[in-house]
Amino acid sequence: MYYKFSGFTQRLTGTVPSTAYSPQGLRPNVPSEAPTMIFATPTKMVSESGASVEYMGANRVPDLQKIFQSSDGVPVHLKRGVPDRLLYRTTMALTIGGALYCLVALYIAAQPKNK
Repeated sequence: MYYKFSGFTQRLTGTVPSTAYSPQGLRPNVPSEAPTMIFATPTKMVSESGASVEYMGANRVPDLQKIFQSSDGVPVHLKRGVPDRLLYRTTMALTIGGALYCLVALYIAAQPKNK
């Protein structure tokens, strides 16, 4: 026996095979004509674009690999100099400040109220 979900009774009900395989109004056939075009101008096909590849800029990966893979004893997160040091120290200061603020707020919340 075949079953389908009844939207009216919210239960499974017995049914014939054709409605069980295409539930809730879905049609098993594929439309024979192509859908209408949505945009005013057609999009560019991949075959029309050619083999040329356009990059957003110069490839800096080899330069960055030389910087990050050099063994000069500096941690990776500080290899690029002043901007990295500034970002690292700002992050550490905000982390420590936030932790202290949480501890102060916890201490204030733990104190009983005076009446």
